[in-house]
Amino acid sequence: MILALLMVQAVFAQTDEQKALEAKRERLQSEIRDINRLLFAQEKEKGNVLDQMEALDQKINVRQQLIRVTNQQSNLLNRQINANIRNISKLREDLETLKKEYGNMIQKSYQNKSKQSRLMFLLSSENFYQAFKRLQYMKQYTKFRKKQGEQIMEKTDDLARLNKNLTEERKVKEVLIVQNKKAKAELMEEIKSQKDLLVTIRKNESDYASAIEKKEREAKEIDKQLEKLIREAIAAANKESDKTNTSDTSRFFLTPEATIVANNFSANKGKLIWPVEKGIKSQGFGIYRDAVYPGIKHESNGVIIATDEGAKARAIFKGEVLAIISVPGGNKAVQLKHGNFISTYYNLSNIYVKKGDIVEAKTELGDIYTNRSNGQTRLKFYLHQNTDKLNPEEWVYQL
Repeated sequence: MILALLMVQAVFAQTDEQKALEAKRERLQSEIRDINRLLFAQEKEKGNVLDQMEALDQKINVRQQLIRVTNQQSNLLNRQINANIRNISKLREDLETLKKEYGNMIQKSYQNKSKQSRLMFLLSSENFYQAFKRLQYMKQYTKFRKKQGEQIMEKTDDLARLNKNLTEERKVKEVLIVQNKKAKAELMEEIKSQKDLLVTIRKNESDYASAIEKKEREAKEIDKQLEKLIREAIAAANKESDKTNTSDTSRFFLTPEATIVANNFSANKGKLIWPVEKGIKSQGFGIYRDAVYPGIKHESNGVIIATDEGAKARAIFKGEVLAIISVPGGNKAVQLKHGNFISTYYNLSNIYVKKGDIVEAKTELGDIYTNRSNGQTRLKFYLHQNTDKLNPEEWVYQL
């Protein structure tokens, strides 16, 4: 019984692991479809080489993850198939033993099946107690024979179920093998495209360098303006709170109400909603290597999310509109205050809210700008606690 329980637990554990792997594989497949739709929607010659290289690099990375997960699924299925083969073999042995024992029992029962034999067996008892025990024995014998018959039926059903599972698992494995071969072929095509693009870039290094320089200049300008606005907002909020020391612009002096909001926001770390309804992360937070020249490192103080044309930016949590920002030569942004946390939604074309508005989670803040030169719609999202930069990937669910 202990061995059977352990086997059942192992099967359930493998089933849960298989479900988790399948969910991960489906998520990666969905991400690849989103990359194709959102980052490769337009002819790439319309976009700059930096966009092309980053999109290809991201797609190759996701494809490699997909292949690894599919391999893990295939290996797990192999283990399940082998375990089922062993279980089937053991069940067949048990079934043969049960049938043999049952056959012997039926044969003996047939030889002593007459009522007269059973009656004589009882009447030949030396005393009442012995007769009673013999009657009990006959009842137990009949019950045991019935139980053995039921066990044979159960073992037969288990054997049929395992054989069915084995057939299904082999079919699933065949599908995984075909899909993995296809994914590997697509990966090779993407790597080839990346190599071809590298050749083109290295022939025109000055264009690539200009694209990088422009991107970094824009990012630094946005970061500079955000920090300035945050410090100004902190000073203004502290002044309104009647704090005598308003020279400290690095942190909010929280009221009891604002403390509750901040605590609620902090308690939802890792569970906050996305700032768009649908999309993919096209650029993460922190320092990363250049896709063409790995020796060059870039820094991102927020995340970039690619989404569909016409998508809206939405509040990730209840808060107050702290500021509406218009970047000279660029697009607009909305800043929300959540206690001493600030969320910023940049690259908006139209704004739906105004300073001082109280908004709930999922409130639409504005239209996300679509770049007509490459067809891409991207939201730049930043998160701060006072003036400290936070990694949105650690706060927003599965970002």
